[in-house]
Amino acid sequence: MIQVLIVDDDPDIRDLVAHEARQQGWEVLQAGSDAELTELLRLHTPDIILLDIRLPDQDGLTIARRLRAASAMPIIMLTGMGSDVDRIVGLEIGADDYVVKPFNPRELIARIKAVLRRTSAGAMMPAPAPAPAITPRHDCRRFAGWMLDLSARLLTDPDGNQVSLTNAEFLLLEAFLDAPRRVLSREHLLERTHAFEADVFDRTIDVLIMRLRRKIESNSHAPRLIRTERGAGYVFDADVEQAGQRRSD
Repeated sequence: MIQVLIVDDDPDIRDLVAHEARQQGWEVLQAGSDAELTELLRLHTPDIILLDIRLPDQDGLTIARRLRAASAMPIIMLTGMGSDVDRIVGLEIGADDYVVKPFNPRELIARIKAVLRRTSAGAMMPAPAPAPAITPRHDCRRFAGWMLDLSARLLTDPDGNQVSLTNAEFLLLEAFLDAPRRVLSREHLLERTHAFEADVFDRTIDVLIMRLRRKIESNSHAPRLIRTERGAGYVFDADVEQAGQRRSD
């Protein structure tokens, strides 16, 4: 059974979310402070945490940073209207998604399901193994010292180390490598990553972009490979080589 931990100092919000979660057949844990959260995590390992950005004894961003340093447990931040900076910082430090208050309970449930699907897909991927020798039968793409083996679904960094990708991250990177230096809209990327099937919304791609940047950019705060084209989408700004040929169009 899926276990959801709701962390919010407003008991009405906790009760509302708990009711909707129980309607899905999920088990619910509740905490109204960082202290209560810490105590619950000593006894339980929830499948996902819904974390308010403002708590009486600690801010949610600090808590999210601490949780992310300790585990890969999925986190959805609950933020107030107009707190764009908090939302961006939350994604940068490892939150999987965010929901703005006041929120529609059905939208929140849809986002929980989408995050669980993404993270479960990543967890089911095999653990990194020694990279197999590349053969002519493998479809490989090289960029900026990196290599993505599409046949084996493996990503290797410039030092030869394998980097794990969730299924959605793999599909997103594949979409970029198929069209280097072209502006790709969010709608196109949603279609390529099958995110339309997840009953989620445009900013799902923004979350995936953030996660992929953290894995392939030397500095995810100043990305050089995946550039944002405001109002248009994203551009993969690097040459891509396939079977010895450079692709830049």
